[in-house]
Amino acid sequence: MNRAHAHTRHDDAPHGVHQDHGPDGQAEILDLDAEVLADHLASVTAWLPLAAGPRRIVDLGCGTGAGTFALLDRFPDAHVTAVDASPGHLQHLREKACARGVQERVRTVQADLDSAWPDLGTPDLVWASASMHHMAHPGRTLCAVRDTLAPGGLFAVVELAGFPRFLPEGAPADRPGLEERCHAATDRFHAEHVPHRGADWGPMLTAAGFAIEGERTVSVNIEGSRNEAIGRYALGSLRRIRDTAAVTLSPDDLTALDRLLDTDGPHSILRRDDLVVRTERTVWAARRT
Repeated sequence: MNRAHAHTRHDDAPHGVHQDHGPDGQAEILDLDAEVLADHLASVTAWLPLAAGPRRIVDLGCGTGAGTFALLDRFPDAHVTAVDASPGHLQHLREKACARGVQERVRTVQADLDSAWPDLGTPDLVWASASMHHMAHPGRTLCAVRDTLAPGGLFAVVELAGFPRFLPEGAPADRPGLEERCHAATDRFHAEHVPHRGADWGPMLTAAGFAIEGERTVSVNIEGSRNEAIGRYALGSLRRIRDTAAVTLSPDDLTALDRLLDTDGPHSILRRDDLVVRTERTVWAARRT
């Protein structure tokens, strides 16, 4: 279960626009997402309705470990089984676990959960962040999670409101509203290819035999001056958006976007001092009944 967003490929990039969207490029985006949004992720793990700290946790679609390490920090007595389809992501996660000295508390499992469900034990908590909407048969996956959980166990589903926004409303000066037009193009693409993105998971969780114990939407608004990683996060995110949006953007919009992505140029997004990370994440906490 790879957390990569579906995208098309466009290789007509000018000098300085590095179209690296392989496993390493995606891993960098996931790591930047974890770094920039660490405080918000910690607030979600702290909010989970748990009477006692879970000892056995499963992170479904773990990517490079944003959720895994946030959960290990929140629950110091817990062990996490991190599940993903990407061997590269899992290797990166293991390396980070060793660097943090928590390798004894992490087990990795490579699996495509749309094909076969591995033995994940009977966890007290299952965490799925930005992964459920990629499932081909989410209802079947929800039932499998319910059957896997220990009696009374908790399932936390965290979903994103698409890619974050970074630019102020009137930017860039020559093409105001460019970012919103890029998002509109990718939203149309994802509506066709990733239909469960943005879904209300509450009714589906209830239908699968869960009792909803809480739902929370976390609004994110982080000024770029607070974290130098935000420029790189914006660059990586807009590079991925370009792949999908390029086929529908006007030539003038595409030229303006490529100027932002040209790291060698004077209009590079890395040179801007007015970036703000704006996004939302919604979390559902559901108890196995």
